[in-house]
Amino acid sequence: MAIITEEAEAEIAPRPNNSNSSSSPFSVWFYVTLSVSLLALFFVFISSLSPQDPKTWFLTLPTPLRQHYSKGRTIKVQTHPNQTPLQLFTIQEAPTSTWSENVVIVHGLGLSSYSYTQLAKSLAAKGLHVTSIDLPGHGFSDKSVHVSVQGVSGFWGRLSYVYSEIQEKGLFWAFDQMVETGQVPYQQILARMSQRKLKKPVDLGAQEMAKVLEELIHSMGLAPVHLLLHDSALAFTANFVSERANAHLVRSVTLIDTGVVGAFPVGILELPVAREIVLGVSFVFAKVVALCCSKRIGADELRLLLKGRDGRRALVNVGKRVNSSFDLAEWGEGLKDVPMQLLWSAAWSQEWTREGERVASALPHATFLRHSGGRWPQEDVAVELAEKISQFVLSLPKSVRKVEQESIPEHIQKMFDEAKDNGQDHHHHHSHGHGDGHDQYGDAHIHAPNYMDAYGLGHGAHGW
Repeated sequence: MAIITEEAEAEIAPRPNNSNSSSSPFSVWFYVTLSVSLLALFFVFISSLSPQDPKTWFLTLPTPLRQHYSKGRTIKVQTHPNQTPLQLFTIQEAPTSTWSENVVIVHGLGLSSYSYTQLAKSLAAKGLHVTSIDLPGHGFSDKSVHVSVQGVSGFWGRLSYVYSEIQEKGLFWAFDQMVETGQVPYQQILARMSQRKLKKPVDLGAQEMAKVLEELIHSMGLAPVHLLLHDSALAFTANFVSERANAHLVRSVTLIDTGVVGAFPVGILELPVAREIVLGVSFVFAKVVALCCSKRIGADELRLLLKGRDGRRALVNVGKRVNSSFDLAEWGEGLKDVPMQLLWSAAWSQEWTREGERVASALPHATFLRHSGGRWPQEDVAVELAEKISQFVLSLPKSVRKVEQESIPEHIQKMFDEAKDNGQDHHHHHSHGHGDGHDQYGDAHIHAPNYMDAYGLGHGAHGW
């Protein structure tokens, strides 16, 4: 029995050593993973402190994006009376012959006018005049606003102020001032704290977006228009369409895969680390777009436009304000007299096909057609979409355009009259030039961007 006991003890003795050896690799991997995660968080934090330079961002864009910007123009729109106007980027494609119908393309969340280049060209080839826009917070339109703030209060207020100063001036601004002047810049800091302007990402809801769209149409003299609403565009233009259709501002409506929720998963851009990976790695962003939106689209251009100039935070803000709770059937009931067409993907998924049938049943007066693209079909099946849209628009009676003549201010008219009475030829011609400039409503607020402006060498609206 004693021998048996010794053998049992001899067999049991090595077991603690085996458990220690098995836990050792787990501990190593745990600490390695923790170290890598902390290092990644550190670099993410440091990168967020670096000042955002629009000029540098623009210079890093690929040539097609810069050429797209140079062909468009910016329009000032006022969304709030106490804030500076927003710069709205627009680009147009005109047919070779004289056009009779104006089409305005309104994109969904995460997209921009650049994504509709091929569709706009295909529509123009069919004889339609196409205007594509970048909604606030997207593309080349303003993605942030400056808000006046009086002083700071509390610990968090001071911490927020220090963080904003680091973002604007850099991490070592105060140290550089100490080296140059030999003293801490207390007076400058106190002066800036007493009254300063914070740069905040745009935060516009359906009401503000409707105002933006209305000012765009009036400023460019496009009314009446055929609206082309894609993806989540319906959610923040539904009120505008229902209110302005009866005022003969909206001639017809074409809906392209307009789900209650947009295709792009905006929520992923709120997650720390994940958002940096998605926007920082082109391969990951392309996989997200291919999984949720379209398998054949230029995803890297979208990523670059979202990455710069507070684009991510602006998109998140706008996404939270999207009105996804409105009753589609009730909305369509008030638009029975407005020609409407619904284009829906037949190749994306069975679930999405059923969603299209549900939307079609809620809008029984709309013409329901299917296309062979994905949820973002504007690039891979642009010609197919253009054929369906142009047939629908051109089948309607021709629109009657009303050209509004803006009255010249009294003091300006007085100057013109005095110049005419004095018989000064050069002033006379100058007055005609000003008169022509008011042929379209709000034309003074339209600026054509070019490379000089974009590189920060000109006097363009963006000051790039």
